[in-house]
Amino acid sequence: MKRERNTITYMVDIYCKGHHGTHGELCSECQEFKEYTHLRLAKCPFQEKKTTCGKCVIHCYRPDMKEKVRQVMRYSGPRLLIYHPTLALHHAWDARRKPPKLDKGA
Repeated sequence: MKRERNTITYMVDIYCKGHHGTHGELCSECQEFKEYTHLRLAKCPFQEKKTTCGKCVIHCYRPDMKEKVRQVMRYSGPRLLIYHPTLALHHAWDARRKPPKLDKGA
């Protein structure tokens, strides 16, 4: 989960810098978005067994935030290969995992 948090953090940083011209600190909109994604990851019932959120059987994100995640990932994903290639490869590998089944008792 720590790697997932790092990945989304770097993706938001790249997105904010490219779209809002920030350097060093995020704008308030991107900071709020990053905090929201970290909260969603912290509450994920699958934790270390999870695949990427896009393949998950549970949809934790609000519709507006889900669209924002898509925008951020479309922009930042290719750039992540340049700035943080190891994280990008781990993310691609995680995306290939099968989503865990939802335990009905949980």
